[in-house]
Amino acid sequence: MAKVSLSLDQELVDQARALAGARGLSALVNEALRVQLQHERVRRLLAEMDEEYGPVPEQVMEEVRREWPEQRGAGPSSRRSA
Repeated sequence: MAKVSLSLDQELVDQARALAGARGLSALVNEALRVQLQHERVRRLLAEMDEEYGPVPEQVMEEVRREWPEQRGAGPSSRRSA
């Protein structure tokens, strides 16, 4: 573990502490960073794949959108906005 000092918006800290509860703010922030870094790795991989193989054809994207259960901003359609 590494101890760090951060400056964060007070409102975010208050909300985060309430959400973290007994597990603590450090655990919540640690997990949030882990998730954010994983999202960044996936975004880079998708960009590399688009560069190497070209973008997914729009017809395929539309088919996936129709079949994807409850898109909440994390489905295939968000790939284009990454």
